[in-house]
Amino acid sequence: MKQYQFKTNINCSGCVAKVTPELNANTGIKEWNVDTANPAKILTIETKNLGQDELKAIVEKAGFKAEVLA
Repeated sequence: MKQYQFKTNINCSGCVAKVTPELNANTGIKEWNVDTANPAKILTIETKNLGQDELKAIVEKAGFKAEVLA
């Protein structure tokens, strides 16, 4: 498993609800979480076989920004 973190603009429970179907629909994503209390709105994704670019595209498809954190 690989874990990636992204700085996002997923700000509230409504935003989380909007991105949830996109992330849950992908079988390559094992687990994910958004820390909306963190000023950077950190999205952590644990994946079996997806890369950073693929994960970023999924978040952007839902209408949000995602910046890869080193």
